[in-house]
Amino acid sequence: MLSISVDEKEIKNLLKEKVAEILKEADAEYIFWDASELKRRTCMSWNFIQDQFFFDPRFPKRKVGSKWYFPARETREFLEEWLTEQPAI
Repeated sequence: MLSISVDEKEIKNLLKEKVAEILKEADAEYIFWDASELKRRTCMSWNFIQDQFFFDPRFPKRKVGSKWYFPARETREFLEEWLTEQPAI
């Protein structure tokens, strides 16, 4: 017969550490993306972004000086919705 014993305190400590790590990653999330970050996050070129959704009135963007900024959370939500709207081939 096989017997396994588990140290509950150690399991709880491991879980706490993992949760703390995940929360730290979430806190490190950008508030805004610039054009370079948008291209990196979408794996799309600037021309493709402009051709596909940049001028969509729902796409959240702000120009500050000569630079475009995109609110990270709203942009991610828009991109997920935009992708579901694309026809499947």
